[in-house]
Amino acid sequence: MRHGKKFNHLGRKVGHRKALLRNLAISLIEHKRINTTLAKAKALRVFAEPIITKAKDDSTHNRRVAFSYLQNKEAVKELFGDIAKRVGDRPGGYLRIIKTGTRKGDAAEMAMIEFVDFNEVYTAGSDSTSGGSRRRRRGGKGKGGATAAAATTAAAQEEE
Repeated sequence: MRHGKKFNHLGRKVGHRKALLRNLAISLIEHKRINTTLAKAKALRVFAEPIITKAKDDSTHNRRVAFSYLQNKEAVKELFGDIAKRVGDRPGGYLRIIKTGTRKGDAAEMAMIEFVDFNEVYTAGSDSTSGGSRRRRRGGKGKGGATAAAATTAAAQEEE
């Protein structure tokens, strides 16, 4: 049974698990994208997103809280600098997990975890299509709808 099982222990004791998540978070902040197993990526997202939320408000207390989790000055500096600027207006969901298949050696599910705002491929593609330039046939007034409406109003005016 899974009574009270709130998170994945990743097959490690508490100290080892904290060190693993701390190192993964530092690598993610430094490189903006890392490859790891799917279970570790999901655990890292739960670990890192509250720290990123703290980075949106640059105060001494929030810096100390982030440092207590990460234990790395350069990572805290990067987090409160460049990353905080990019995610400042986002209400949450700072990380994206993309499954990349299985590992050859032990068939473990692998995944890439990355910052949503640092992937230029996704953001450039979404900006070009969200400008309203894409045409769809359903739901809008087309040529036929506008001319038919004009014809009916003209006919109604002639009858009067």
